[in-house]
Amino acid sequence: MARRKYSYYDFYYEPTRPIEVDDGIKARSQRGAFAKNWWATRWIQAMERLVDSRRLARGRSYARKGQVRSIEESEGGIRARVQGSRPNPYKVTIQVSPLTDAQWEKVIDALAEQAIFTAQLLAGEMPHGIEQAFQAAGVSLFPDKGGDLATDCSCPDWSNPCKHVAAAHYILGERFDEDPFLLFRLRGRTQEQILRALRQRRRSVARIVRGEVARGSGCTGSQGGTCDHQQEHAAGAARWPEVRRLGRFFHGSAITTPRCRAWSADLQNARKAG
Repeated sequence: MARRKYSYYDFYYEPTRPIEVDDGIKARSQRGAFAKNWWATRWIQAMERLVDSRRLARGRSYARKGQVRSIEESEGGIRARVQGSRPNPYKVTIQVSPLTDAQWEKVIDALAEQAIFTAQLLAGEMPHGIEQAFQAAGVSLFPDKGGDLATDCSCPDWSNPCKHVAAAHYILGERFDEDPFLLFRLRGRTQEQILRALRQRRRSVARIVRGEVARGSGCTGSQGGTCDHQQEHAAGAARWPEVRRLGRFFHGSAITTPRCRAWSADLQNARKAG
């Protein structure tokens, strides 16, 4: 007879069966992957790196059987009730560290450089390359460090995350499929706040573009074709890479080079240098 392999888990608790419930939240996925979209998959992958395989298997079973009785967004995180082997459901909390205001400003700046990001966010979609925008700001959208994710459960299992936390994570992954902006809220910003900040960037850039074009297009030059506003044109040329990039973002193509020949030459030099 083959000998049973024991783990440290066996010496602490005897295997128990959870109390079955009829009104729990059953996972849509009854086999295979839990998530449909890439952002929900990334969330589940982040969780699976923190939980041992045995508890993951029990967590998946709990999620598919409907042992998660409730799950809701609360201030600063997620609260869930998961039915285990005891009469009262266990209380589970999941918290993701919010980004600071300064970090969010950097993220918004990075998002503002890609027109597709705003278009997809307006359509209620999570852009595929959005992780790169967060990385450019020196942060991560998904929890990638131990301090990014804090979980707790009222069950007697000494391990954290436990199978009850894992079950709540899997159900939460399916919620991300339906509402990708839930992850933004857990990180400290709503969809409306992000879009409002992007629109503010748009108005600011529009003012820059109008100002630069106005300063360049009205110049007639002095005798011999020499420009009378060389200092202003030099400043405009220095800002060209920024204005050109943001002009593409807000108008779909690069802004037109001003008619002033002197500024046009400076701009061309700046473009080659950039």
